[in-house]
Amino acid sequence: MLENLSDKLDVLFKKLRGQGVMSEENIKEALREVRLVLLEADVNFKVVKDFVEKVRGRAVGTQVLQSLTPGQQVIKIVQEELVALMGGGEDNSLDLAAKPPVPIMMVGLQGAGKTTSCGKLARLLKGQRRRPLLVPADVYRPAAIEQLKTLGRQLSVEVFDSRADQDPVDICREALRYATLNGFDVVILDTAGRHQVDEYLMNELVRIKEAAEPREILFVADAMTGQEAVNVASGFNDRLDITGVVLTKLDGDAKGGAALSIRAVTGKPVKLVGVGEKLDALEVFHADRLVSRVLGMGDILTLVEKAQATFDSTEAERLQQKLKKSQFDLEDFRNQLQQIKKMGSIESILGMIPGVGKAMKQLQGAQPSERELKRIEAIIGSMTPAERANHAIINGSRRLRIAKGSGTTVQEVNQLLKRFTEAQKMMKQLQKLGPKGLMRGMKGMGKGMFPF
Repeated sequence: MLENLSDKLDVLFKKLRGQGVMSEENIKEALREVRLVLLEADVNFKVVKDFVEKVRGRAVGTQVLQSLTPGQQVIKIVQEELVALMGGGEDNSLDLAAKPPVPIMMVGLQGAGKTTSCGKLARLLKGQRRRPLLVPADVYRPAAIEQLKTLGRQLSVEVFDSRADQDPVDICREALRYATLNGFDVVILDTAGRHQVDEYLMNELVRIKEAAEPREILFVADAMTGQEAVNVASGFNDRLDITGVVLTKLDGDAKGGAALSIRAVTGKPVKLVGVGEKLDALEVFHADRLVSRVLGMGDILTLVEKAQATFDSTEAERLQQKLKKSQFDLEDFRNQLQQIKKMGSIESILGMIPGVGKAMKQLQGAQPSERELKRIEAIIGSMTPAERANHAIINGSRRLRIAKGSGTTVQEVNQLLKRFTEAQKMMKQLQKLGPKGLMRGMKGMGKGMFPF
């Protein structure tokens, strides 16, 4: 979603890096371009104005660090101010330090992804060894109650039994009583939304707030609605005094202005971000990490956290030993692909590695697609255990059988086997060269150097 902003800032920063000396005129020109880039990204114009003034105040007459050129110094200031703009350094964790059950009230307009976010939040809390109860308090939207029950079944999380003819305030009161009696420690209230803010909706939400006394009131904002999300957030904050924001659809193709504006306009922290449609695609928001990704510097910390949550350490050790002994086979490769898919899209993973996302983008066709990975899984799945263990035994008739079984062509099977053989040879060579040789080898890779 923030790709366009990232690309434009990258072009601007390349110009700045080339400046040996930064005069006041240079800085003025650079900030003019920063202003245009942010406005084009749909960032609130008042936020842009304040941001540019802060950067100008720090950049003009600032002392240049010995380790930085004047151009790099301006880039550093822009980076630090972007982090501050999105609430860097403040505590954006969920406040659950209260006598259980702790109510969390989810509010927002219809279509923002509120009900799905309730399910994602329940999964996140369950992973933290909490026992959440989902409460469908939206009695107006057709099938809203059933949608939450379906999510609950998928997650093995209990959903309070409510009906469309009940008063939403009564539902929340009864749900909290039920949670207390049955040992739930968090209650997630899925409230009603509208297509726009109206008085009836707000009055109902105020009544629920008074009855449930939620520890957190999270406004769910669709990041793809741009400036409208900021305006709506302000409306909800004025009436409910929200405690934080959940930004959904951050993986979409909108300009990204809401992500940069909403914290500055409401004064409330972005606590969680939805980065995909799957129920595990909800992340704790870190301003410094998002800015790092926007500026093309990667996000290694999030990548490591995802890997730790996905990969089994014993299995990783076993694979390391197989790699050392050159015993890595197609079965191992398929298992690794399946593990990687759990971490998110290939594009998002590459974007977290400093420099790699942009390098892959520049190599036309080098970045693997999700469809390609599915095709590889299908081909390997059509092989026998003996063929996966030793691909050298796969002759012409076996290749034809594998192609028919996977719905692919013999050429695609041949291509996979050829690339896998080349990758095995490459891993042997890089292992001999050590860490420095590995880095040199990575820099020289292009299309066809990986099995996918």
